[in-house]
Amino acid sequence: MLLDLREILDVPGSRLAFRRELDTARLDFPAVLRYLGPISAEGEIVNTAGVLTARGGIDAELLCVCDRCGAEFRQSRHTDVDAPIVPAGDGEEDEAFCLTGDALDIDDLLETVFILDMDTKFLCRSDCKGLCPKCGRNLNDGPCGCRPDIDPRFAVLEQLLDK
Repeated sequence: MLLDLREILDVPGSRLAFRRELDTARLDFPAVLRYLGPISAEGEIVNTAGVLTARGGIDAELLCVCDRCGAEFRQSRHTDVDAPIVPAGDGEEDEAFCLTGDALDIDDLLETVFILDMDTKFLCRSDCKGLCPKCGRNLNDGPCGCRPDIDPRFAVLEQLLDK
């Protein structure tokens, strides 16, 4: 959606509020099974001494799969939005979003900020133990009973312990 910024472009100190629900089609991640509700974004475009900035937040509820143990879990995400906006062809800053004429593609800005804030690994909990590499049991549920691999350099010593 293009957000018309003509009314605040030349008025330092002015603000333009926005409220959007993002389309989940472009926000597909391998570890996200589905979004449990709409992804809502709210904020404002602020003109501070001629410099435009988008400020606000994005909230989402996700159903994810743990990258270590494969368990499903719910996650609430809040992403802060604080993105500079520049006129097209004005320096083309890497971390700034460009205007199209006097308008801004607010969906593109919000989707990009949300994607860049996503974790590279989705874990059901920070101390997830994962799966046993031998039997595949979820180690968060308790030990699996598999014997640990013996270092081949100590194999002869293990024979002494067996006696």
